[in-house]
Amino acid sequence: MVHVSRGGSGPLLVLLHGLGATGSVWRSAAETWPGSWLAVDLPGHGRSAPPARCSFGSFAAAVAAAVPPGPVAVLGHSLGGVVALALASGWFGVDVRAAAGLGVKLRWTDDELARAASLAARPPRVLPTREEAADWASRLAGVPLDDGVVEVAGGWRAALDPAAFGVGAPDVDGLLGAARCPVLLAAGEDDPMCPPDHLRAAQPDGLVLPGVGHNAHVERPASITPVLSWLHDALLA
Repeated sequence: MVHVSRGGSGPLLVLLHGLGATGSVWRSAAETWPGSWLAVDLPGHGRSAPPARCSFGSFAAAVAAAVPPGPVAVLGHSLGGVVALALASGWFGVDVRAAAGLGVKLRWTDDELARAASLAARPPRVLPTREEAADWASRLAGVPLDDGVVEVAGGWRAALDPAAFGVGAPDVDGLLGAARCPVLLAAGEDDPMCPPDHLRAAQPDGLVLPGVGHNAHVERPASITPVLSWLHDALLA
């Protein structure tokens, strides 16, 4: 089971955070959605238990179990964006009518994958105070977190299961080809993980968001209004 937060009423938007974060990073953006929303703590993040094996598929299956029946739109950031694309395939039984991936890293080098595998193999870092653990969790996620820690024997640690670093490089082209609904890729124009040329190579009409970086939904929530509008229109089409 994954932890979810809910709000609003009307057409449902499922919100999926990036690596190391929690569903709370969508708080400000969710308030602007003209319908209901469901923000998930992915497995091994926040208040959700770790999966038996970290993979895009295991994350998608866990999210699917928490989504109620009926048509939905899905918006995911970074790691969550890949999970959103996986759900758009229909393989997991969710009636996705529109999906968007924000800041999905589209190109991986061998060195980057090796570093990620090394991080996945490390034990969690235990710190003496909650404040220190929250600072560390925020550094791992790249955004401020107030709910990304857990108390353990000897102190506190980031809630993130380090194994999540080992999910590997996504087959974005394959997922785009498998999608059974409209899919949009978007990224901030200053996003070093998904620069505009990478975005447009993967999807020529992908949306570049001006003046923001990798965490556009946190840096300036209003910057993703065009993504939310696209999802709303596609969901109701």
